[in-house]
Amino acid sequence: MSLDLQTAAAELGIVLSEDQSARMIRLLGELDDWNQRMNLTAIRERPAQITKHLLDSLSINQFLRGDRIADIGTGAGFPGLPLALINPDKHFTLIDSVAKKLRFVDHAAQAMELTNIETWHTRAEQISLKDRNLPRFETIVARAVGQLAVLLESSGHLLAGGGRLLAMKGKRPEEELKAIPNGWKVAEIHRLTVPGLDEERHLVELWRSHDKSEGARL
Repeated sequence: MSLDLQTAAAELGIVLSEDQSARMIRLLGELDDWNQRMNLTAIRERPAQITKHLLDSLSINQFLRGDRIADIGTGAGFPGLPLALINPDKHFTLIDSVAKKLRFVDHAAQAMELTNIETWHTRAEQISLKDRNLPRFETIVARAVGQLAVLLESSGHLLAGGGRLLAMKGKRPEEELKAIPNGWKVAEIHRLTVPGLDEERHLVELWRSHDKSEGARL
């Protein structure tokens, strides 16, 4: 099964080592174990887990910018955990408002021997980077986290000037695109092909058309 994962990842332009492949499968094993005690994901069959969790996460790798990346509404750690594994030189902050999900993420990161992960138990709109004495993120990723306009409103203040917010979507979100607030532009909409997945996937890449001041929300 790990060989299938390596072959499929190669279709995305990602070369997984045997060790990386084994650690990703270990992530799914931990997910199976925790799913017996709490409902982290409805996807229980291994082939679907590989496609819809691992490969779907890896499909956006080429669009990451910079070294500080935030995963908003990470849930059980997707796409953050798989991306952190193949980018050990980048720092990933996985954010979610549900504590039990982050307990799993912390456990899984330890099981995967990841040292470039931290978790924040909070809602994006409540985060003050100024209070934390931290710079803004160069990339923000969000997988299946509501409408684009709401995502930008809640998370836009966390994005650095020149950075990118990457919203993972299924079908091309035409109506959501019409509601993007002033101050934001669509850099590009990428049609993604996830190996083994017979469903539409799109990535909406957004940037600030003008950088807001580092005001109270920061």
